[in-house]
Amino acid sequence: MPPPPADPSPKSLAILEAASRVFLAHGFSAATTDMIQREAKVSKATMYACFPTKEALFAAVIERQCAGTHQAVSAIAVVPGNLAKTLTDIGLAYLRIVLSPEGLALLRVIVADAPRFPDLARRFHLAGPRVIIGMLAERLGQAAQAGEVNVQAVGIDAAAALFISLVRGEGQLECLMHPESHPSAEQLDRWVRLAVTTFMAAFGTPGRGTQAPASPVMA
Repeated sequence: MPPPPADPSPKSLAILEAASRVFLAHGFSAATTDMIQREAKVSKATMYACFPTKEALFAAVIERQCAGTHQAVSAIAVVPGNLAKTLTDIGLAYLRIVLSPEGLALLRVIVADAPRFPDLARRFHLAGPRVIIGMLAERLGQAAQAGEVNVQAVGIDAAAALFISLVRGEGQLECLMHPESHPSAEQLDRWVRLAVTTFMAAFGTPGRGTQAPASPVMA
């Protein structure tokens, strides 16, 4: 499967935005290239010049959606000596995106079509959750070197994956099972704080990196 354009042209971007709306509204299988073409208001020749297949177009949509998550998490600065604050900031940035209407819709589409299109599901997993886990693992590695956390029992990558699962688990399941549910900023804060408290209780070094973070200002 060819990779999506690294730097989309205006027409490619218009097609991607149209494809995102169509895929998230109808799912991958039900969406057609004709629907996307009409939504993007471009010719078939233009669309196929940018994205030769529907699979390539959906892969580009996945990459674009995941890139927004990566940017939000990578912008979180490490707070030296206060790992709990760093984890809280990362957890909130991540949860706001995965529990957004777009984030939930993309996950529903991916899961629904995973048995028929496993390559696309795998692409999402590698471009999304696995990249976030890798980014968090880097920060945990820094905290481990500073003596703020001890994850030797499970390893840094496994500890990072565990934290992301703690952050995402209850909230994502609730939102998926109750589509009309829209968690408040306070609920997001509670879910993240519970994940941070549980993680630090398991891996935090007593007296290091465990300061309770101040309640964040919600956007």
